[in-house]
Amino acid sequence: MKLLIGFSLGLLAQILTFVQLQGQFRWQWFKDHPYLVAMMGFPISLLYMGSVKHLVDYFGGELWPSRLLGFSIGAIVFSYMAHSWFQEPFTLKTLICLGLALCIMAIQLLWKWK
Repeated sequence: MKLLIGFSLGLLAQILTFVQLQGQFRWQWFKDHPYLVAMMGFPISLLYMGSVKHLVDYFGGELWPSRLLGFSIGAIVFSYMAHSWFQEPFTLKTLICLGLALCIMAIQLLWKWK
């Protein structure tokens, strides 16, 4: 359950971060109100903190798995959102990076060190 909660909070935080940072290129309101948009960072930070807490608990107190999973989730979310919002193509380089992110995720979730 901790893995699912941590993963879900991280996924939501990454999506909201994308909206917060890239929204200025989609909506004029975001461009015109940077301080209000920056205030979105507080609740987003709480989501990241909750994600890390649950993932570190799931991995028995180890910090690295949560960081590497967060990176992988972020790469996947960014690629999907950039493609769907801005029609950025999935180039070979992007696909290779996504493949590496999935490999990192699989290593963290499936490789048992003990």
